[in-house]
This record gives sequence, structure tokens and C-alpha cells, in this order.
Amino acid sequence: MKIVFTAEYAGSLEPFSQLGELIVEGWAIGKPKLQASQIIDLAHDAEVIVTSYDDITAEVIHSCPKLKVIACTRANPVNIDVLAARARNITVLYTPGRNADAAAELTLGLMLGLMRHIPQSHAALKRGAFTRESQSEQQTQSGLRKDVVWDVSPESPYEVFKGGELRNKTLGLIGYGNIGRRVARIARAFGMNILVVDPFVAAEDIDEPGLHKTTLEALFRESDIVSLHLSSGPHSDGLVNASLLQSMKPGAKLINTSRASVVVEADLIEALRHGPLGGAALDVYHQEPLWRDHPFISELDNVIITPHIAGATRESIQKHTAMIAADLQRFAAGEPLLYAWR
Repeated sequence: MKIVFTAEYAGSLEPFSQLGELIVEGWAIGKPKLQASQIIDLAHDAEVIVTSYDDITAEVIHSCPKLKVIACTRANPVNIDVLAARARNITVLYTPGRNADAAAELTLGLMLGLMRHIPQSHAALKRGAFTRESQSEQQTQSGLRKDVVWDVSPESPYEVFKGGELRNKTLGLIGYGNIGRRVARIARAFGMNILVVDPFVAAEDIDEPGLHKTTLEALFRESDIVSLHLSSGPHSDGLVNASLLQSMKPGAKLINTSRASVVVEADLIEALRHGPLGGAALDVYHQEPLWRDHPFISELDNVIITPHIAGATRESIQKHTAMIAADLQRFAAGEPLLYAWR
């Protein structure tokens, strides 16, 4: 087989080169995302394309007559025209769950950051708040112990950044797939109670001590923290709107490490400005990169923002490289595939 490889990868490409001629380009060697014409030039006589972020459009698919497999090293092949591939009986591979641990762990990190004001307290010290001019400056101690280095006035960091604990809080998960399940497992270790909304998972697969399937309205009304773990689409885009946000408890938190489109951004900003939301943590945005005077950056201090890094771990890349290599080897041997998109 001729394989055009433009994906992010880890380790050796030997498992791929053993399958035939290997052309490595684009993101795989640190170049920008390829245009359709560039992909066609590379893959016009190829049987396999392996990509992470290049758009494999209908034009690309119809211009590569020998193409048999398109492999996308992502949890969903969102950059592949799956319908055009199916029309030509081309197999589409993907890597479900490859970044589930990464996204779940970032979600919990953001949750802790929201509850304990970790980014804000870090930033305060970095800009010089709650500090003294120099090491030699006279330090006043109150009391007999030396472990309290700041006072306990209303302006002290002890009061300004006083947060809450996760134990006994209610976490609402919208989406109970690979990532949602991992978040639930970790959250239960913190002693949290879990509510779940997922129309594709039966209640008997969720309900157990500490977990309960419920309705969307009840989840928003009863949760202290709501975390989103669902894909974009006609049934989920705009799902989180003013009505749901305004039904939340005063001071409740929202976390989105999934897709920006599932939240009505203007409604979220309004709920952060005027309540009831006490804070939000976001890794995804309607327009990326964010512009510098966006309210999430220039105005709202009760938001933790990260630049779409939920899946950005070395381990995620190692997993998707191994998954695609193994399935291509199965394809070459005529064996059943584990990661074919259906």
C-alpha cells in the first residue's frame, strides 16, 4: 500500500512503513495544515491517508481513485467527509477514547481551580498582591505560630480566595461516554454525588450508589457544578441556554471541555455577569483563538480559560498512533477492524 501520513504521532513510524510506501508530510513533520490541492498531489495514487487535522473533503476523496482507508487520529472524524467516503466504500478509521483520560483530568483540574480559586490566587501573587517589597522588609507576626504569614482581615488572601470543597457537592454530567465516565469515577473518589444526562445510555447502566440518571432541567437545577461532555450536532448545539443557566443554584459553576457550540455564549456571559453562575471554566470557544478584548479575557474574573488543550498530552498521541497502526495492520491482513467509524 501507499500511505500518505500527515498525522501527529509518537514513537516510530516503522509499523506504518512495514505496510508499504510511506509518504510523511504536513503536521507530521511540523508543517501547517495542508490544503486540499496539496493532499490530492500527495495522495492521488495512495490507498491510505492518515491524518489528524487536515480536511479530507469530498474533492479529495473523489480525486484519489485508489483510496481505500482514511484514518483520523481523533476521537471523532470531524475533519473527514464521512458520507463521501461511504459513497465510495472507503473505510474511515478513528481513535475513540484516545484523549479521554487527558480530557477527564483537565476537567477535574479546572473543577479544583474553580472551587479553590487557584488561577486567581496564583495571578495575584505574580502581580505582586499579598507580598512584601523585599526579603529584608520587616515582617510582623501575630500570635505564637509562624505558619500564618498573612493577616486574616477581610482583605487577606485567606478571605479573598476562600473556596469550597468537592466533597458532598453535586456534579452534573451532560454526556456519559468515554470522558464523562472517567470524570464520574474520579469525582466519586472526591466524595461527590453525580447526576447524569445522556439519552444514549440507559438508566440501569448509570444508576449506582452516588450516580443517578435524571432530566436536563433537574440536572441544572440541582447541580453545584455542571460539566459538559458531548459532541456538537443538531440536537446539542445551543443546548445550554439562558433558561437552563438561570435555573442554576446561586454560585454554581459550569465547565466546558467538549464543544463550544453546545453553549449559547451570550447567555453564558450574561449569567456570569449578573448571576446566578458563580464561575465557569472553558477550554473551547465559538471563535478560536479568542480575541484579546473578549469578555472572557478583558472583563470576567470568574472565568478560568485554557486554549483548547484538553487532549494535548503526550500519552494521547501515543495512544492514537498505536491504535491506527494496529487497525491498519488488521486491514492489510483482512482481519476485523476495531476502530472503523460506523
